[in-house]
Amino acid sequence: MITLKSPREIEAMKESGKILADIHVALRDFIKPGITTMEINNFVQKRIEEAGAIPEQIGFEGYEFATCTSVNDEICHGFPLKDEVLKDGDLIKVDTVVNYKGAMADSCWSYVVGQPNDQLKHLMDVTKKALYLGIEQAMPGNRIGDISHAIQTYVEGEGFSVVREFIGHGIGPTMHESPSVPHYGEAGRGLRLKEGMTITIEPMVNTGTWKSKMDKNGWTARTKDAGLSCQFEHTIAITKEGPVITTEQD
Repeated sequence: MITLKSPREIEAMKESGKILADIHVALRDFIKPGITTMEINNFVQKRIEEAGAIPEQIGFEGYEFATCTSVNDEICHGFPLKDEVLKDGDLIKVDTVVNYKGAMADSCWSYVVGQPNDQLKHLMDVTKKALYLGIEQAMPGNRIGDISHAIQTYVEGEGFSVVREFIGHGIGPTMHESPSVPHYGEAGRGLRLKEGMTITIEPMVNTGTWKSKMDKNGWTARTKDAGLSCQFEHTIAITKEGPVITTEQD
């Protein structure tokens, strides 16, 4: 079911989004060589709870952690681990969902550990730009395919690929709702966007094939060819003035 949000509900989602955005800003300095992915998870969970909010991912379909921490070729849903130590040049994606007084915010951000090489910097720049190109299309009267097409054509034009198996989604009052928001597809196709919809746009971009394989844990997806994967995600409210990013960072 698709729920249309009132201006009051969107304002509440902005409050939740501010908590999440501030955490991502804090992670810029927290993430460094020698830190473990479990330390990142614990840092995020502590900050969420200190803000009086709930780390919504804990307990979702049995998931045990406040974050997904996906490193290098892991596309998404990587488990935080006490013995997974990050090293210089690693690419880590930190994804978390904040529930503040019933309002949801979902955002994944990619971080380089230490200094990136040229390929990694290009991958991150392209993925982030693809996110914002998709957001530009999140206007009332446009279709889901307009978002999808803008992302896919830009990413593939830069020599990368767009993951097909994992996509964006509606959000609020629960974490995952309709509509589905693929990051590939044809312009002018799919559901028409309406004022009050709240969705995530979260392109996952790979250096090689878009195809994935699943780890034995049944959660973590990684690239089939061991290439790098990058992701940036925002929660978006569709308003008559245009798209509003509820998780925008300072």
